[in-house]
Formats: sequence, C-alpha cells, structure tokens
Amino acid sequence: MKIRVDPIVCDGHGVCAELFPERISLDDWGYPIVDDSPIDDRLLPHAKRAVEQCPVIALRLERALAGR
Repeated sequence: MKIRVDPIVCDGHGVCAELFPERISLDDWGYPIVDDSPIDDRLLPHAKRAVEQCPVIALRLERALAGR
C-alpha cells in the first residue's frame, strides 16, 4: 500500500503528519510531503488512522504496483 494526498482538496491542517510522521512531513506552509515508498504491514495501521482522521478527506491508500 501507498499513501497519496490530493493537493487540490488538502487545506494544510497537518493532522496527517502528526498521525503518520514515518511517511508524511510538512512543507513551510503546512502542506504534506508524502514519502511514496510502500507501507509495510507494521505501519499500515498508522497510515489508515491518518487517512481516516483527515478533516477534508484529502488522503487515500492505494495498492502499490508490483515492481514499484
């Protein structure tokens, strides 16, 4: 799985970075910078929580394609 952010929907609340700092940091304006590497099973619950808690539903989990 990989986490994606919709930059059009995101309002820069920063909740995602607080809940999933292993893969999400914030830029100077408070918008998320997402690490595109696959999320292993150990981190998946944290990723799901970040997606569920996004106040504007700007995050989603996607299946990582094989070989990427």
